[in-house]
Amino acid sequence: MQTQKLSLFSLTGMVVGSMVGAGIFNLPGRFATATGPFGALIAWAIAGTGMYMLARVFQALAEKRPDIDSGVFAYAKAGFGDYMGFLSAFGYWLGSCLGNVFYWLLISSTLGRFFPAIFGDGTSATAIIVSLIGVWAFHFMILRGVEQAAFINTVVTIAKVVPILVAIMAFILFFNYGKFSENFFGGVGMPEKSLLAQVRDTMLITVFVFLGIEGASVYSRFAKTRADVGTATILGFVAVTGLMVAVTLLPYATATRTDIAGVQNPSLAGALELVVGHWGAVFISIGVLISVLGAYLAWSLICAEVLFAVAKSQDMPRLFAAQNSNRVPANALWLTNIVVSLFVISTYWSRDAFNFMLDMTSVTALLPYLLVAGYGVMLARSGKGYETSPSERGRDQLIASLAVLYTLVMFVAAGLKYVLLVTVLFVPGTILYFWARREQGAHLFTPTELIIFGVTVLGGAVGAYGLVTGLITP
Repeated sequence: MQTQKLSLFSLTGMVVGSMVGAGIFNLPGRFATATGPFGALIAWAIAGTGMYMLARVFQALAEKRPDIDSGVFAYAKAGFGDYMGFLSAFGYWLGSCLGNVFYWLLISSTLGRFFPAIFGDGTSATAIIVSLIGVWAFHFMILRGVEQAAFINTVVTIAKVVPILVAIMAFILFFNYGKFSENFFGGVGMPEKSLLAQVRDTMLITVFVFLGIEGASVYSRFAKTRADVGTATILGFVAVTGLMVAVTLLPYATATRTDIAGVQNPSLAGALELVVGHWGAVFISIGVLISVLGAYLAWSLICAEVLFAVAKSQDMPRLFAAQNSNRVPANALWLTNIVVSLFVISTYWSRDAFNFMLDMTSVTALLPYLLVAGYGVMLARSGKGYETSPSERGRDQLIASLAVLYTLVMFVAAGLKYVLLVTVLFVPGTILYFWARREQGAHLFTPTELIIFGVTVLGGAVGAYGLVTGLITP
């Protein structure tokens, strides 16, 4: 069968489609709860700079190591060995699964705006059943072929940006400088907390909304031209960052910070309703449904593609390297959607599933990003791939070092609770690593990897103890 190839436009669509999902529709409320425009500007400066550095690392690695496909985990393996490559891949896949659960929560809570008795906050029994039906409907559609699904994603990406642009234009039309000035440092009712604490409270949502920046890198094996992977990453980053900053800052010029903080999720719908009335909330809610369904499609594809690539490189059981007649990694897709379904069901017993899933998704993405940035530093220092462009080594090493610093700062901002909860999930996941190593007849761990495994098990044990005793609450 002829290999399917994606153009620069389609690859950029994958990046934008992956990033413009649930998060952007929750920015006004999440930011207004934490800070005013001044703190928001600082937060976006940090997040934008950090994620731009990561985007540049992905671009440089795509150019210097064109032999590495499905780059997110493969870069970690190339730089830090088999077990770190596995943890990176498992963490990235697990975070994608948690993100997909969050998408269904947002769909259900958006429907709850219109049918509160049926869907509630998105965790009612009916909402969970509807979500499960949706998960498996997408599953069987994707099994029909990546090319078809990628085409649908491109169409949906165009369709879902329209409500965001309409909201931005409405905020500009009703822009009130006096209101913006009043809100600038938080305004009336601002909680007593330092500027540092205000900025820190916005950090995880900024990580969440940037997830998907590596969408083109994951799909590098489908690119018509290898150089398009890096170009698509930068184009997607610039476009989406502009949208997110506008969606965050403009509402401050149309209503008080406390009013924006008090609206129901998705908060962009509530923020627009404050400006233009109820039709604005309905319009954005429809956009949310289209947007999240499109992002869910993109992330389901990415989930399956990551598992497939890891299995193909013999770091996961070979069971997940199987493809169906449409070249879709079917077994990987089955495992992904079984895990997503289990997490969806678990939300029935969660106290605040919405924010918990959002924050967990952000933290699980940080380890893969950290390892990619670390490999960027190592590659630039080694000079491999820079034979024809040695002058770029210093620049790329600085960029990758700043990306490492940014991801470490994000871990600190996330807090110990979420780091421990991620290790709780990593420990049983290592069973898949044991399974794969046994299939290959390969040695389990190097001495360094054994220490990393021990630290992971210790973190998992502490996290599990915290959950059992109530010291850590999801």
